[in-house]
Amino acid sequence: MKEKQTARVISQKEIAPMIFDMWIETGLAAQALPGQFICVYTKDKSTLLPRPISICEVKEDKTALRIVYRVAGQGTKEFSTYEAGDAIDILGTLGNGFPVEKGNGKKVFLMGGGIGVPPILQLAKEMQAEKQILLGYRDGNLFLKEDMDAYGQVYVATEDGSCGTKGNVMDAIAANGIDADVIFACGPMPMLRAIKKYAEEKGIDAYISLEEHMACGVGACLGCVVKTKEVDHHSHVHNARICTDGPVFEAKEVEI
Repeated sequence: MKEKQTARVISQKEIAPMIFDMWIETGLAAQALPGQFICVYTKDKSTLLPRPISICEVKEDKTALRIVYRVAGQGTKEFSTYEAGDAIDILGTLGNGFPVEKGNGKKVFLMGGGIGVPPILQLAKEMQAEKQILLGYRDGNLFLKEDMDAYGQVYVATEDGSCGTKGNVMDAIAANGIDADVIFACGPMPMLRAIKKYAEEKGIDAYISLEEHMACGVGACLGCVVKTKEVDHHSHVHNARICTDGPVFEAKEVEI
């Protein structure tokens, strides 16, 4: 159930260049699922659209959410100035989240690339499986890597080769000679395309969270669609709305 509310910032810090880590006190934490997101509203009334940001972690007592985001424009730049005690308007919880039950009891890859790393943390916390966590970064600023270490075997890939395997998460799979029964992933589209192809070649299931620019965040505007095998009951075409039907899809059901 989605709800708009005024929440409160508990804390915020910069954990890598232009990457911020914020804890928010909110009742929405009680219903949050791994892979879901919230929309955050700016205080600038001339800015109509909120910013969708993935849920990174849920506090154990379900009273707070953690978001980790990159400053990419005026909205997120404003959010980065918030301090403890500040009010923050949010809408949530949104999206379908990862199907955790599909991985429980199995050998899994949990894969995050860039700003797709944060939603993997809560998934790693909740999934009861043999977890192999693959994280892709541009350089040696390995934000959230230490958090992930507590929940599974972590493999790192960096584009500049400064840490772990030089290259991307797919290179890390090959370099470490590892395999899995099922994949859960979030990251940029080239990474997700590679994962979809890999899953098809291996004959395994993959569930991917699509990063996409969103407008309304609630499925009304059809501004964030992905081509699908099946006809969408809302638009009656081969499209699905990432914000409501996703952001998580079974890889074989979408054309990316």
